[in-house]
Amino acid sequence: MAGRIKDEDVKAVRDAVPIDAVISEYLQLKNAGGGNLKGLCPFHDEKSPSFQVSPSKGLFYCFGCQEGGDTLDFVMKLDHLSFSEAVERLAAKTGIVLRYDEGGYNPGRQQGEKIRLIEAHKVAAQFFVEQLGSAEAEIGRKFLTERGFDQAAAEHFGVGYAPAGWDHLIRFLRGKGFTDKELLTSGLASEGRRGAIDRFRGRLIWPIRDITGDVIGFGARKLREDDNGPKYLNTPETPLYKKSHVLYGIDLAKKEIAKTGKAVVVEGYTDVMACHLAGVTTAIATCGTAFAEDHIKILRRLLMDNSSSHVVFTFDGDAAGQRAALRAFEDDQKFAARTSIAISPGGMDPCELRLADGDAAVRNLVENSSPLFEFAIHSAVARHNTDTAEGRAAALEEAAPIVAGIKDGSIQHEYAVSLASKLGILDEQFVVRRVSQLARWARDRGQRGPDPRRDRQQGPGQGGQGSGGAGQGVTRPQPPRGPRLDLRSPSHRVERELLKLALQHPHLVSPAFDAYGEDEFTAPPYAAVRRAIAEAGGTEHADDNYLTRVREVAPDDTVRILVTELAVEATHTRRAPDEVYAGMQLVAVRRQAVERRISEVRANLTRLGPRAGAEELGAVQSELWALQQYGQRLREQGTEAL
Repeated sequence: MAGRIKDEDVKAVRDAVPIDAVISEYLQLKNAGGGNLKGLCPFHDEKSPSFQVSPSKGLFYCFGCQEGGDTLDFVMKLDHLSFSEAVERLAAKTGIVLRYDEGGYNPGRQQGEKIRLIEAHKVAAQFFVEQLGSAEAEIGRKFLTERGFDQAAAEHFGVGYAPAGWDHLIRFLRGKGFTDKELLTSGLASEGRRGAIDRFRGRLIWPIRDITGDVIGFGARKLREDDNGPKYLNTPETPLYKKSHVLYGIDLAKKEIAKTGKAVVVEGYTDVMACHLAGVTTAIATCGTAFAEDHIKILRRLLMDNSSSHVVFTFDGDAAGQRAALRAFEDDQKFAARTSIAISPGGMDPCELRLADGDAAVRNLVENSSPLFEFAIHSAVARHNTDTAEGRAAALEEAAPIVAGIKDGSIQHEYAVSLASKLGILDEQFVVRRVSQLARWARDRGQRGPDPRRDRQQGPGQGGQGSGGAGQGVTRPQPPRGPRLDLRSPSHRVERELLKLALQHPHLVSPAFDAYGEDEFTAPPYAAVRRAIAEAGGTEHADDNYLTRVREVAPDDTVRILVTELAVEATHTRRAPDEVYAGMQLVAVRRQAVERRISEVRANLTRLGPRAGAEELGAVQSELWALQQYGQRLREQGTEAL
């Protein structure tokens, strides 16, 4: 039975690791005002940051999904570790030696399973690196040299070599105290006829690291003709390694991705190496699987999902590469970032391009990428014979929904005009109207785009209404009506006033307003307006098109009408609103939210009763104390406490 980690050592770990430093390993954090930081929540999918970190308190909280806690809670929840495993993981990173109540210093047998597996991978990675210098690994060194990678490059990326024998790694790891069960669970070993054998044999090895830099798996490249295995062999699914959640190179690229707001997605390990060595240090790759939704979530948390971010996909120019590009386009709307595609001349991948034409060619490939929308539109049109009227009509019906899905209205219009030219349709306004119609229907349905099967029931020359106003094959959905608002409620009145300021005078409430969670607006329609403001870029990015954007992202007509109403309704101040008045509304809404939470926590304390465990009771009491202190600061300091 593992001993309990001493309380003073747990405290030492908490104190040694600032919470913002730990969380920044997983996502980008920006100033949220009031000493807090904000980012996209790693516990649920969101388009605007509702996840906040308080470095001074050592706490995090998401106003979207209500996940919260301290540094250890964050590591436990995100990496699915036990309390002891989380302490051990952070202690290992800080060099703190843990003591256990039963005595001894951090004995290996007492570490949690995941910590043991991480340590096994770390030791295995070192073993593989050392083996790359062996005589047997000459074939691996030659492979790297032929692709333009010297010893320094191999060391930078931790490339190694797995000996060709059956159990070289297993015997080495056994000598380090690891059991066969641990090696099988980790994926470093496979079950053979006579027991465990090395999974990777006679291959070049790339360590696959998670976003924090821990090795969690390996990718192995075949080198010999007599190797009957696949060209690339990866670690199987394990408690550490889930290929759909992993991006190769993310540990090296994450800081530059967050700094520049740009990510380059390539297809393989050597492509990542080539890009980084050529100066494109934001390059990453998937590990034996297509780029999909879970990969998008990782990138979005680093990019902060704003419209100035940019994701570039590089694919081979062959048919498979084009299919991969179109799959990436299907996920485009899950990014707020611009998405582009880069296809090198001759269909070379970045590694081949660097070898043939040098580092500058790789940089130029990325810099000269074209919008992914453009590629998708071209692909849709190319499938039809535009020399005939029937072909042009079919091409329009396939390409128009793609154009309608473009987020930026001005860019959407330009692409609509360009589509008319590409199809040879002289009446470009007809194409523009068709695209606008599809975009409007998509917004009304709250979906990414229209259902082409239903839309094609209406001919391209017909309007949205037939004679007598009846729809031709398309029924416009009736927007849901929101609940009636009790305007006599003080909370609803102040929430309404704050939303009016956010829409009419965004500069007065920015940036504080953008840090407010939807749950601070108790009336559901007001929460929907808050969400629309966030999805439109927030008050911090308000410009001449701000109100237009807010209305366009509204999920239905009910919310869209409410936005319009709030945008024109006068505020309750007798003179023009100023920062003092805006601050009063900000504080009032936040104070009400704090008081609501205090009531909830007090009720929770009552439910727990005197028989509650000390740890559980202490956590609730600590939260209550923190809320009460914060409420007092709001009363005494006003906006300075936000």
